[in-house]
Amino acid sequence: MCIYVWFVGIANSVVYSVLVPLSDALDLSVADLNAGTGYLFLLCGWGLLWWQPFALQWGKRPTYLISMAATIALTLWGPYAKGNGQWIAKNVLGGFFAAPIEALPEISVADVFFSHERGTYMGVYAFALAGSNFFAPIICGYINDSLGYKWVFYIPAIFCGVSFLLLFFFMEETNYDRKTVGILDQGPQASMEPKAGLPTGEKTANATDSPDSGSMEAGAAEYKKRSFVQKLSLKDRPRKQRMPYRAWLSLRLISWPVVFYAGFSYGSYLIWFNVLNGTASIILGGAPYNFSSGIVGLSYLACLLGVIAGSLFTGYVSDWMTLKLARRNNGVFEPEQRLWGFVVPLIVLPASLLLWGVGAAHEVHWFGLIVAMLGTAFCNTCGITLSVNYLVDSYQDISGDGMTAVIIIRNTMSFAIGYGITPWLDNLGYQNCFISAAFVGMAASAVFLIMIWKGKHFREMYRMKYWNLVRKHIDMGMVH
Repeated sequence: MCIYVWFVGIANSVVYSVLVPLSDALDLSVADLNAGTGYLFLLCGWGLLWWQPFALQWGKRPTYLISMAATIALTLWGPYAKGNGQWIAKNVLGGFFAAPIEALPEISVADVFFSHERGTYMGVYAFALAGSNFFAPIICGYINDSLGYKWVFYIPAIFCGVSFLLLFFFMEETNYDRKTVGILDQGPQASMEPKAGLPTGEKTANATDSPDSGSMEAGAAEYKKRSFVQKLSLKDRPRKQRMPYRAWLSLRLISWPVVFYAGFSYGSYLIWFNVLNGTASIILGGAPYNFSSGIVGLSYLACLLGVIAGSLFTGYVSDWMTLKLARRNNGVFEPEQRLWGFVVPLIVLPASLLLWGVGAAHEVHWFGLIVAMLGTAFCNTCGITLSVNYLVDSYQDISGDGMTAVIIIRNTMSFAIGYGITPWLDNLGYQNCFISAAFVGMAASAVFLIMIWKGKHFREMYRMKYWNLVRKHIDMGMVH
């Protein structure tokens, strides 16, 4: 899964360190290139209304493979997409076929790992997602300088081709139709504990039990381990057609407070990643720094270090902190406990934005800008991991559909900033633009305090609606 995320992420992030030379080659302005990236993000979100139901209906394995194959073709189109119309079309299709990268891996993590492990492995996923976006400019700047702008697209396409073969032979299906999960009594004293009396062998834990884990019992059913050749099949078990229902459900879930917050939180950190990418080539490539495309790309090493730091912080530290807080809460884990990790980004994000924009306006030493890039990437990674974990911890049994809602919110915000960043910067200048950005970022980050205060209340409001939905999905054969 991480191989898929890493190389699809690289293929869709190749333009960030070569905006200026690519603008000349494709007869496009920098604003047009950034707007095209906005369309890519928009379709990465709304495309999930197709791909997430498709994956849960027909299998995650074929979804990953189709996405990778289409990404190869569309990446090869990149250097020939001259003019605004072709550039937008390339990004619209690229976003649609890359959409699974945004939500399906989180559900794959939830398929395989328990709650107390999930922070660590979500951190690994966050590293692959954010790290690929920051690693691409490092290599693409030098590729442009040495081989020309066309190879900026060709080489990632070759990487994706090799990855496709690895996925075909080694990525297994993780969809698993569960017979039961914890179901509530609806009386006034209803507890959050699973209903007693589940048949022997059925579990309320996460889906670490899979039909491939040897001979096992789930109620009366017995599953045998499949052979390597059987695992290569692209055909998942047959299910009743539920794709339209799932797509509509994801749109309905946008109105649930926890789901909406997870999407807003995720988006409020990702937009600064887009702002950084949209301005890095302009700021570092212009006076007084005058970095070449290769050096602009090399500066993204700072972002990669920020991603590593963010992954470690929200992975190992988040799991450690969650266990500590659960013990202090008489052994009861509450999803809001994980949100305390946002305290650090609340401080680091506005500081990084000020250092980036105000520093550039006053021609600070280039090392200051590198530190700002590291801090922004750190916060971006925290936003990915903590927001997604909060959703999955709160509503694991509908997390596949909930993640679609989250990414729609997140990527709609990214689409808007793709259109807005260039005129925002042109009209206000570096200093005023990033002073305002710092305060907007701080205000958006601080919303986690409201959720720590009221999040449990919001979950309680939707408790019976959630469990009734889970019961309905069990009857429909939709719980994985």
